Amino acid sequence: MVRIGYTMMTEQAGPRELVEHVVGAEEAGFDFSVISDHYFPWLRAQGHSPYAWSVLGAAAQATSRIPLMTYVTCPIRRYHPAVVAQKAATVQLLSEGRFRLGLGAGENLNEHVVGGGWPPVDVRHEMLEEAVEIIRALFGGEHVTHHGRHYQVESAKLWDVPEQPPPIGIAVSGEQSCRLAGERGDLLIATEPKPELLAAFDRHGGRGKPRVGQLPVSYDPDRDTAVKRAHAQFRWFGLGWKVNAELPHPDSFESATRFVTPDDVAASIPCGDDLDAFVEAVRPYARAGFEELALVQIGGDTQPEFLHWSAKTLLPALREAFG
Repeated sequence: MVRIGYTMMTEQAGPRELVEHVVGAEEAGFDFSVISDHYFPWLRAQGHSPYAWSVLGAAAQATSRIPLMTYVTCPIRRYHPAVVAQKAATVQLLSEGRFRLGLGAGENLNEHVVGGGWPPVDVRHEMLEEAVEIIRALFGGEHVTHHGRHYQVESAKLWDVPEQPPPIGIAVSGEQSCRLAGERGDLLIATEPKPELLAAFDRHGGRGKPRVGQLPVSYDPDRDTAVKRAHAQFRWFGLGWKVNAELPHPDSFESATRFVTPDDVAASIPCGDDLDAFVEAVRPYARAGFEELALVQIGGDTQPEFLHWSAKTLLPALREAFG
């Protein structure tokens, strides 16, 4: 069984629209929702990047059933882990227990804004591991003092602590992050259906823990329109995370993808309204062992149409195929 989720893509819609979209996703019958946490869009064509945590607070009040989750927050540069713990605890209370905290080692695109340089990947994973330790300690509700290699915490305490702390998900892309997720996380987060990632997660203690994936799609009754939109806004997706984590600005992604063609994008992202193509795009995640998959509809202004189609056509088909 694969539960199907909805993505609030902060890079392609404003804050009020994002809240309207997740309300629509709840009404359409999506099983859960996730939200990206960015300071910049990937490409200028996307055109947005509001503060995800304000959107989450509004979404928690505007919805009543659908679970919420960051996908993902980076607690190593732009946010201090003590602040992330406070934000996550607050959203868990506002949502009455519907929140999960997705964490990752981040991208230069979003973290460079506070200065200090962008650490190499092994240092970023060290920082993430230390950050998770701090966040879990603060979720315990006691005063926390921490003098670590990367962070200092002086007698911090959360005064509004949920009875059930938010589960912590950790994004993975290789062996090092899979070890961290298996040992320190409550669930795995990935954007590619690679069985080797789940196998590494299991080896490091992840066996039996949930696995959440993400899949971009471009629904439109006119396939050419869907392909054109996907190329304009999502051609960066195929660069891979070793590249995506390092580039510092949307203009960098423009340059890096200048030779990516619409056909290249359409080969990896289902475009149009061919239901079979959407079902087949989900299949590798189900086969790999993902229990949850969040869809990303490309194009902020296309969400109402996508949600209507999902409620009427897409979600029933996916549940028949993978339920």
